Amino acid sequence: MIAARYLRARRKEAFISVIASLTMVGVAIGVATLIVVMSVMNGFRGELLDKILGLNGHFTAYPIESQFTDYKETVDALQTVNGVKFAVYYAEGQVLASGRGGSTGVSVRGMDEENLKKLTLLYNSAEQGGFDSWDQNDGVAIGYRLAQTLGVGLGDQVQIINPDSGAMTPFGSTPQIKSYPVRTIFNLGMVEFDSLFMFMPLQTAQDYFKLYDDVLKAGQGPLDPMASDEEIDAAYERIYRASGAEIFIDDPDNVSVMRERIAATPGLRPLLLNDWQQRNETFFSALQVERVVMFTILSMIVLVAAFNIISSLVMLVKDKSKDIAVLRTMGATRGAIMRIFSITGTTIGVVGTLSGLVLGLIVAANAEALRSSISNLLGVTLFPPEVFFLSSLPSKTDPTEVTVVVVMALGLSFLATLYPAWRAAQYDPVEALRYE
Repeated sequence: MIAARYLRARRKEAFISVIASLTMVGVAIGVATLIVVMSVMNGFRGELLDKILGLNGHFTAYPIESQFTDYKETVDALQTVNGVKFAVYYAEGQVLASGRGGSTGVSVRGMDEENLKKLTLLYNSAEQGGFDSWDQNDGVAIGYRLAQTLGVGLGDQVQIINPDSGAMTPFGSTPQIKSYPVRTIFNLGMVEFDSLFMFMPLQTAQDYFKLYDDVLKAGQGPLDPMASDEEIDAAYERIYRASGAEIFIDDPDNVSVMRERIAATPGLRPLLLNDWQQRNETFFSALQVERVVMFTILSMIVLVAAFNIISSLVMLVKDKSKDIAVLRTMGATRGAIMRIFSITGTTIGVVGTLSGLVLGLIVAANAEALRSSISNLLGVTLFPPEVFFLSSLPSKTDPTEVTVVVVMALGLSFLATLYPAWRAAQYDPVEALRYE
């Protein structure tokens, strides 16, 4: 009762009450800021991880010792490994793509419709056109940012140039130049993928990059030197090969165990495995360091608010010295005096922490809407996708981190009350009332 009365403003203690209110606001802002920033950083990491691993597997398998002509059998064997969700094979190459509006380097990946359907992030991201009847398609699929760069739309021709797979001449190989219509424009929501990748049917990519070998059919005898082109074509069989395979597992963090399981799969051809942690080690390590640093820096806001609790309580104790003396003469113990001022300071921390918790959760849940509103109001692009890789501001609240923030704020608020409360308990009532 006494602690609650000390928190209420009266004309004489109005200044102290204002200090207490500002301290409460400081705690709330510190807690809310921590929750919002950590939620955005969690969402940023999770969204990047989902996008990266939604298109590229947890493992990328490359053939060694021989050409990857048995890619279908290899993928079937990989999918029998315990812990592997699915695997896909692909043909890949780097080309220069040009359209009406410009040209840029792109990564072309050839996949059949069966494997495309496994990549639900890509398959469901088509904004124009689609991936239906993909294997019978004569065109390509590109990201919407790549479409903007090339200045093309659905049905327009895209010319791709590969300097390595053209016809051989006495002066070297000539660049291979072909044009394909745009059949699909997709939006993965990640700048790197939407501006870099181009997809085409598997066999089309294999033919373009010459990922095949023409070998004599089994039982075929020596060819007549005077054989016609038709006879030569009939005598040879075209064996296609893939560039590699992507392996998707149930637990992305279990790569070391899964690497051993895959390597121990009986009958599996030799493969060089490169996991997602190796491919993105520097990037995600930097994100982790940034999270720790941001948490440490922003915790200082709560620490400063805790020091404000100390200052406001010290002023309150000084102002209430005569009240403390009267309470002591009426029989109040030192412990009772400590409890009064501890409750006063802790109440400031509890109310501020709970207010910050509610505010932080609301802001974190509406981070993208707030970003859009502020961007429209100021006419400035906040979190530009070219810098942050994502086209929207993600937010993912972690209950464990929120609990840590709340417990930390409450703990600092309680610790901040101990010294002023102890000082109040040490007041000598005789000295306090000597001149009254």
